[in-house]
Amino acid sequence: MKRPDRYIYPAVFTYDPDHEIAVTFPDLDVATQGSSDEDALFSARECLELVMFGLEEDGEPIPAPTPLKDVKLEENERALLIDVYMPSVRMSGVNKSVSRTVTLPAWLNAAALERNINFSQVLQEALKKQIKAHP
Repeated sequence: MKRPDRYIYPAVFTYDPDHEIAVTFPDLDVATQGSSDEDALFSARECLELVMFGLEEDGEPIPAPTPLKDVKLEENERALLIDVYMPSVRMSGVNKSVSRTVTLPAWLNAAALERNINFSQVLQEALKKQIKAHP
């Protein structure tokens, strides 16, 4: 059976002045938190990725998401839809290497070779840094 590429679930953000923003997924019975709206949103997405990946890997049934309009809220709560794109999540657990061809100025290539710089390692580190800067 083909697994879906994307999951979208409602998350409830609870605001309490004395605590971080709590985020719960009513359909999945899991929670996380964040220090700001942005942090809570990133934490919610990461939580959803981990839960859905775990359910898929364990062969557990995937619950249907509640429609956003049907989510029950308290006065200090807001509901948002959180989506995750699973192909990249699934691939993150795979440590298979792929070969890429890159083009460099000749002087940069020579300088890097002279210093015994590992091209693959530098590219991987730069890509990871770039990806974290632009989630």
